Amino acid sequence: MGNLYSVDPGAKIGNNVSIGNFTNIYDDVEIGDNCRIYGNVTIFPGARIGSGVTIFPGAVISAIPQDLKFKGEETYAYVGDGTTLRECVTINRGTASKGETRVGSNTLLMAYVHVAHDCVIGNRVIVSNAVQFAGEVRVDDAAVIGGGSLIHQFCHLGRNIMLQGGALVNKDIPPFVKAAREPISYVGLNSIGLHRNGFTDDEIRQIGEIYRIIYLSDLNVTNAIKLVEETIPDSEYRKEIVNFITHSQRGIIRSAI
Repeated sequence: MGNLYSVDPGAKIGNNVSIGNFTNIYDDVEIGDNCRIYGNVTIFPGARIGSGVTIFPGAVISAIPQDLKFKGEETYAYVGDGTTLRECVTINRGTASKGETRVGSNTLLMAYVHVAHDCVIGNRVIVSNAVQFAGEVRVDDAAVIGGGSLIHQFCHLGRNIMLQGGALVNKDIPPFVKAAREPISYVGLNSIGLHRNGFTDDEIRQIGEIYRIIYLSDLNVTNAIKLVEETIPDSEYRKEIVNFITHSQRGIIRSAI
């Protein structure tokens, strides 16, 4: 029996790539070495898939954006090395806004996750089932996103956060925190996640002190940031948190504590 999949002659397929039955790979697709693509996957033009990627049945990569402003411009959808896309994941390519949608390396998108146009999902991110990212969302490295969460367009989720399942996110979530409840709120430090990712006790204590000032001091955000800069020793984590908050376009989540 011959191959029961379709690969356009214009596609570039690396070495040792396994392709399952009834998969369709279009022109202007690039796939790296040692990938496993199961059956019934569709990979549209503009897909740029790294090495060692696993794609499960029903996934659709680099379909055109679900954005009425899209006029057929040449854009891309990137998937980094070692990433796993489970059943029925959809990743749309970019629009003229940014030109690309990007999912990082060693990231796991579980079943039915949707990544809309111009999103940037970082490295080592874990996204549970049925999470829906609207356009131009940014998720930084090592974030953990609970199942069924809905992320509003343009939101920024910082690195090493833990987001509860079923969350409705319409504000930015600063790095290193746990976010839960309705409306979505700060509920503490993601200390277990930080330990698992190699942060020292001293680093975790300093991060915790920063967030105690930001969320528990009864100061507004501007004055809390001032107090952080006056009282907390300078460090890469202080810089990162302050920079995230001061550049937040949608405003950060509030405290539930």
